[in-house]
Amino acid sequence: MPELPEVEALRDFLAERLVGHEVVRVLPVAISVLKTYDPPVSAFEGREVTSVHRHGKFLDIDGDGLHFVTHLARAGWLQWRDRLPDGVPRPGKGPLALRVALETGEGFDLTEAGTKKGLAVYVVRDPQEVPGVARLGPDPLADDFDEARFRELLAGERRQIKGALRDQSLIAGVGNAYSDEVLHAARMSPFKLASSIGPEEMGQLYQALRGTLTEAVERSRGLAAGRLKAEKKTGLRVHGRAGEPCPVCGNTVREVSFSDSSLQYCPTCQTGGKPLADRRMSRLLK
Repeated sequence: MPELPEVEALRDFLAERLVGHEVVRVLPVAISVLKTYDPPVSAFEGREVTSVHRHGKFLDIDGDGLHFVTHLARAGWLQWRDRLPDGVPRPGKGPLALRVALETGEGFDLTEAGTKKGLAVYVVRDPQEVPGVARLGPDPLADDFDEARFRELLAGERRQIKGALRDQSLIAGVGNAYSDEVLHAARMSPFKLASSIGPEEMGQLYQALRGTLTEAVERSRGLAAGRLKAEKKTGLRVHGRAGEPCPVCGNTVREVSFSDSSLQYCPTCQTGGKPLADRRMSRLLK
């Protein structure tokens, strides 16, 4: 799933290519991606793109006051095309969900792999009309997101810190991958209760959050949209690397599996050398 760094890089990428150009066609291929109908998606046609914004994991293309907002979900992606194919794309079993064409002949496709569909497109007059945008917490890379505000957000939190970091209504833009990376950088167990984090640890966690996301954004900045997925994977230290050596201490990166996701961590760096309980694996071993 694209998270804050990849979406921020996509924002930069699109801003360079869309601002000042006219959208001539918006062609939905999978109608299920459209989450709003008033105004219709066709209302975005004929408008000049004036800016591109990011709200957490949402991309927001401003067409002179009308907003084309998309969330790529778990398996969605944006593919830029220097020259769009001729003709109107037909609905089918392929990954193409929606196409946006400019007056130059350039444009982009929104695609989604797999059978679980979560890719979403909204055309709204105000981004706050999108429920997912309206409930977002503060952006962790915003200038006013200081350590004091971070401490305030986590004050009284009784959840495990992994879940708290992923809560979009608490902090916008951090998902499964970068929460693993932040906690590894902070040398903190993903199962640690947020309410039990002391002042010194809280400072380390704040620095890890800002530093990890900032570094990821800088690695992704200037890359073409098609290269962002590969860049994300190569930059991760523990997420998606179960069974590999930790780049910090050399111990084996371990995994905890859930019904629809998993987390990765280093026992030496994060849990005092003790493996975390993996209930799904425990059941398999019985």
